Amino acid sequence: MSSIANYVLGLSGIAALILVFIVPAAESSIFVGFIFPGETVVIVGGVLASEHKFPLLAVIAAASLGAIIGDSIGYFVGKRWGRKLIDGPLSRFIKPSHLARAEEFMARRGGPGVFIGRFTTALRVLIPGIAGVSEMSYRTFAIFNVLGGICWAIAMASLGYVAGQSFHQVEKVAGEISYILLGLVVAAIVVFIMIRKRREKKILAQYEKKDQSGIISQEGQANC
Repeated sequence: MSSIANYVLGLSGIAALILVFIVPAAESSIFVGFIFPGETVVIVGGVLASEHKFPLLAVIAAASLGAIIGDSIGYFVGKRWGRKLIDGPLSRFIKPSHLARAEEFMARRGGPGVFIGRFTTALRVLIPGIAGVSEMSYRTFAIFNVLGGICWAIAMASLGYVAGQSFHQVEKVAGEISYILLGLVVAAIVVFIMIRKRREKKILAQYEKKDQSGIISQEGQANC
């Protein structure tokens, strides 16, 4: 990651801004995020802005547009070909357990899940496609996608801008935070599944009890 970040630092202003747009756009649209997280390029863009190579607002605008457009493409790819891609070419990148958790997360959170997923490294790649596969309305997806993309771009670019040349440490911290958030999301999903299973068992036990009571009542009437 450091070598790529150093490469971006050596680019001219326009070339760096193009990358700040392209990498977030490619994360979920062509699944580059499985290999390289877009937040690194955006943080580096913030560093370059702190060196007055271009305005911070230009970094935020490029990263926001890239994230929003890329996730929108990911949504429509998921809606059209999602299940085939998941079961085919992407199966070697996606663990079934991770996919199941992401789908459970989306089923429970819906639109807000799109926003939260933008800030976690693993979910950021999967959520747009899963939103498409699950037939979430594009209007709902778009609202939270735009909010998430803009907030994420502001946060990452500002981190780089404030950090300046110490961005490598910030990059590390940002990565750790995203994994912590992912862990919290997974933990919440596990708790939700456990609670739901308990409720299902309780409901099933109540129905079985009612059925048994009904059978006993019928036998009593027959004996009379």
